[in-house]
Amino acid sequence: MKAVASRDSVMKREAYDWVDLGRSLDAHGNAVLPGLLTAGQCDDLAALYSRTEGYRARIVMARHGFGRGEYKYFAYPLPPLLDQLRHALYSPFATIANRWNRQLKIAVQYPDELDAYLRQCHAAGQTRPTPLILQYGEGDYNCLHQDLYGEHVFPLQVAILLSEPGRDFIGGEFVMTERSSNGQRADVVALRQGDAVVFTVSQRPVTGKRGIRKVAMRHGVSRIRSGRRHTVGLIFHDAK
Repeated sequence: MKAVASRDSVMKREAYDWVDLGRSLDAHGNAVLPGLLTAGQCDDLAALYSRTEGYRARIVMARHGFGRGEYKYFAYPLPPLLDQLRHALYSPFATIANRWNRQLKIAVQYPDELDAYLRQCHAAGQTRPTPLILQYGEGDYNCLHQDLYGEHVFPLQVAILLSEPGRDFIGGEFVMTERSSNGQRADVVALRQGDAVVFTVSQRPVTGKRGIRKVAMRHGVSRIRSGRRHTVGLIFHDAK
């Protein structure tokens, strides 16, 4: 799979403090990238949902006990903007993912570039693209879950809010929970249109009094009270 040559143009690395983002991920399991997309880019992506072409599957969440609402997995080739973002975001997060694995004594280390990682996924039979677009209406929600699709799991993923809270919808907050031997906690992450949240897929290391311990993370979306909410999810590992 060939990366789009102009992908750096959609996200300037210097626009974000990657060290600070890493600290937030270490401390909370999530971090916000404000203004990753413009309002126009968000509107253009949200408009894709009504199309029938360009997707490999449509999931109605209530049929599977996932909550209420629906989402569609994009087919390859991905829309150019999402392909560009997926490549551009992978590399800085691979550095964090590799550090986490060393701390957790997990032998896996991730390549510097997304294409090399996807070749590993595809060699293991994980060939189906995982980037997706989600649509929620009034009363819809997403149960707490982890996006695990096979043996190869990249520890971080990204969700980009395409709708504007308070204008397009009310409610629908992004929620994360953390569970460890020390108990449980929850985070509600505030986002505006075009903001992205990078967050833990499954587990992350936490430093405690007795050294590094593993905590389990899940994410979901609270109930939409009114309106309609669209989100794009960028998952870096592909599915079986």
